[in-house]
Amino acid sequence: MQRSTKIVSTLGPASNDSETLERLLSAGVNMVRLNFSHGTAQDHLDRAALVREIARKHSRAVAVLVDLQGPKIRVGKFEQGKIELANGDHFTLDANCTMGNQERVGLDYKELPNDVESGTILLLDDGRIVLEVTDVVGSEIHTVVKVGGFLSNNKGINRQGGGLTAPALTAKDMEDIKVAAQLQADYVAVSFPKSGADMYMAKTLLRAAGSKALLIAKIERTEAIGNLEEILDASDGIMVARGDLAVEVGEAAVPGLQKKMIKLARQKNKLTITATQMMESMISSPVPTRAEVSDVANAVLDGTDAVMLSAETASGKFPVETVTAMARICLEAEKSQDSKINDEVLRQGAFTRVDQSISMAALFAASHLNVKAIAAMTQSGSSALWMSRFISGVPIYALTPEESTYNRLALFRDVYPVMISHENTNREDLLVRAEVEMVRRGIVQHGDLVVFTFGDVVGLGGGTNSMKIVKVGERKPR
Repeated sequence: MQRSTKIVSTLGPASNDSETLERLLSAGVNMVRLNFSHGTAQDHLDRAALVREIARKHSRAVAVLVDLQGPKIRVGKFEQGKIELANGDHFTLDANCTMGNQERVGLDYKELPNDVESGTILLLDDGRIVLEVTDVVGSEIHTVVKVGGFLSNNKGINRQGGGLTAPALTAKDMEDIKVAAQLQADYVAVSFPKSGADMYMAKTLLRAAGSKALLIAKIERTEAIGNLEEILDASDGIMVARGDLAVEVGEAAVPGLQKKMIKLARQKNKLTITATQMMESMISSPVPTRAEVSDVANAVLDGTDAVMLSAETASGKFPVETVTAMARICLEAEKSQDSKINDEVLRQGAFTRVDQSISMAALFAASHLNVKAIAAMTQSGSSALWMSRFISGVPIYALTPEESTYNRLALFRDVYPVMISHENTNREDLLVRAEVEMVRRGIVQHGDLVVFTFGDVVGLGGGTNSMKIVKVGERKPR
């Protein structure tokens, strides 16, 4: 059984070398994440080049995701590296403080005093420290500690309920978008977007830099939940970034929001990645907890395209074991999923494009015939995307001559990319050659039924306008 749900692995000190990268890809990684919150531009360029080299060596489609840092709001540094706050302590966040102590600490986001008022609840270090604002005086935010604990250098700050005005794209992000274009990223993730406008700005900057990467909006602000539809409309997909989101909206709200986001994204033909603490214990343990197994399985059952690993593969002790375990969990969850297409859902779709209508027709035919596979001859990958929004139980093989499309397709649920040249080939010869290639790879056998989708004009993006049901082995190349 092939795995439908894809795995995203964050690269870092534990997974930078070529041997570990090869083992990660063999274990099941479909996309690597380059976290631009850490490392230099050259570090990321080198990592991307190494991933591409290894993927080509093993004839694997592997996507590269650049994850922009965004306006991560943090405290500054302490003289002793950390302090311990007790409930009831008075503590000051001071935008002008250079080195923190037991009474105060600096801020990297100097506008924070303008975003809070008396009664505002601030959550530090992913909610482990809770401060209530008592007064704001100039650059100083005076607070009382509601939940104490250890606070160390550069820990993050969230405002409960949202409301921080920091822009989604910082000056660093704008420079990093140029690096993303240089390393030919397949996807770029925007951190902390609040509206569709944030995503449109990112897309404008990305295209100006010469990149055709798809855009992923990381949903991690309260405001993003209220603007989810417009953010989806402005993006190619979303990441359910459960860490910061849980701090802002409350952890109990996140499971329901996860289901809502994935469902809406699939309805809008968008991609989804579910992230944060999925296999957290495996940073230091060779086996996951039962709760983590259930968490990954539930994301699969929700219909996510991909599940993501962060520190587990970036800095953990067992990066390969973690990917192996996650792949196993995904497969088991998929076995229990209802893969019968609801014909009524297909009929109710409002299709305004010919290529989308052909994709839906292929799914309908596949659901009523004993079809072994759907083969989408595609330039852009759009037809494969539309088919993958429905869990059909029929594997979708996307045959493309475009390397960028080939890699990008690695993230799509139920889609398996295949590189095939379209040069100097008419349509009928191309279909026969595609059939021969699928037999060679062991995808289908003689006598199997395959549904092909293609366009009259070979090599035209968005030109899919035909469907053909073929019994393998009945035709011969001219």
